[in-house]
Amino acid sequence: MRIALQVATRSTCSRKHIGAVIVRDKTILSTGYNGSIRGLPHCDEGDHLMENGHCVRTVHAEANAIAQAAKNGIRLEGAEIYITASPCWTCFKLLANAGIIKINFGEFYRDERIFEAAKMANIELKHHKIDNDE
Repeated sequence: MRIALQVATRSTCSRKHIGAVIVRDKTILSTGYNGSIRGLPHCDEGDHLMENGHCVRTVHAEANAIAQAAKNGIRLEGAEIYITASPCWTCFKLLANAGIIKINFGEFYRDERIFEAAKMANIELKHHKIDNDE
């Protein structure tokens, strides 16, 4: 989780800094943080693109970690992920379909649906209390 916290410092959306690290057998497979589409302006360089109270300019950390793995030909089946906040519903579905079997998260972020879906999909969810010293 400390590595995910460090990855989150790379976030380019000042509204919320999120970091994600995908691991299998104690080996880091991929990392991601929330930021804009590659090559396009970042929130911190211009403005947030707001819809319904959310900045939609950024790609979420989990999605970026999956995309980085795909770009580099890394199989994620059977891996686990560490995320500084729980995944949104869309990212949860991506993680499940990528073959992630355990989701470790820091703060809870919004969507209760992940708990029931995780049970049905046999995905372990584990909450980690994050303090400033972690």
